[in-house]
Amino acid sequence: MVISGLSMRGATWAFRAHVRNTNNGTESVEVVGGRPGDRAIRSFEPDRVFAVTSAGRRRSAARATAGELSLAEAPQLPLG
Repeated sequence: MVISGLSMRGATWAFRAHVRNTNNGTESVEVVGGRPGDRAIRSFEPDRVFAVTSAGRRRSAARATAGELSLAEAPQLPLG
C-alpha cells in the first residue's frame, strides 16, 4: 500500500482493517508496518490509501499516487 502525504524512506504498509464509526459516519483504513522491523498500526482516511500497482518497483508516494484512484474511489474489496 502507498499512503499519500506520508514520506518514510523504506516504509512498507499492509492492510489491517476498514473501520466505519457508526456514531459520526467517519471511515478510516488501518494499516500495519513502517520502516523495516517496525509493526506500527496507523489509521488513514481512505482517500489517502492507494494500492501498489507494480511489483518490485519503488516509487515516491507523490509519484505513485499521481493520476491513480485511491481505495476510496476504486476499492479492491467491498468496503462495507
